[in-house]
Amino acid sequence: MPTSDAPLQIGHVALTVRDLTAQTEFYRRGIGLDLLSSDGSVARLGAGGRLLVELRGDPAARPVDPAQAGLFHTAFLLPSRDHLGRWLRHAAETGIRLSGASDHRVSEALYLDDPEGNGIEIYVDRPKSDWPVTPEGIAMTTERLDLDRLAAAATSPWAGMPEDGTVGHVHLQSGALEGTEPFWAGMLGLTLTARYRGANFFGAGGYHHHIGTNVWNSRGAGPRPEGQAGLALLALSADPGTARDIAARAGIAAGEGGFDLADPWGIPVRLLPRQ
Repeated sequence: MPTSDAPLQIGHVALTVRDLTAQTEFYRRGIGLDLLSSDGSVARLGAGGRLLVELRGDPAARPVDPAQAGLFHTAFLLPSRDHLGRWLRHAAETGIRLSGASDHRVSEALYLDDPEGNGIEIYVDRPKSDWPVTPEGIAMTTERLDLDRLAAAATSPWAGMPEDGTVGHVHLQSGALEGTEPFWAGMLGLTLTARYRGANFFGAGGYHHHIGTNVWNSRGAGPRPEGQAGLALLALSADPGTARDIAARAGIAAGEGGFDLADPWGIPVRLLPRQ
């Protein structure tokens, strides 16, 4: 299913980076995003003219700390298995090192880190009719992914992020799982679609998940500290009615330009109305 069918979806992520030039080149050449604009301190990258990643340069920022609340990974959703195979071949040819590869039954996913340690997933969904569903929710699993078969699915070389490529989901690190449900399910109105060991997954409109939260590296972490490289903002795109409902539950006014919230660990979340 396309995530555009959902009433709420990922808009873009903003990352504070220590080396803006190097990070911009990585997201351009490694991930295949287009450079939409750059003013020397902020670079905006995307696909099909849509902003997907904003890089905010700050050489004084402290390095990414994997034990802190923040980003686990930004997940780029490709339109077909052919495209995922093309990107896998591209990674092999350019020396991009993978940190993992998994068959989740709802999707096939490749994992890596950017040069400053921000997690990235490149994935493709299986048809929704093939997703395993139980009374407890969507039964996502982590199984071995056959990389040779995936690479063989490529019909042509990687030519950059397709125009309909997008950020399908974002996975966050939290200090505890108990605080995630009141915010993502209660405040934001997402459905708790699955529980996994040390993780909760939340989706809108029947999607397997738009948001993941876990404590695998960050159990017991406090509020996200200022001055830290890594996730600076998670922007969500909501249809007007959904945005109004969230604003009402938050007790704030929803302006035409959107409004800001923060998760229980201080991660900024911006709600942008979908036009």
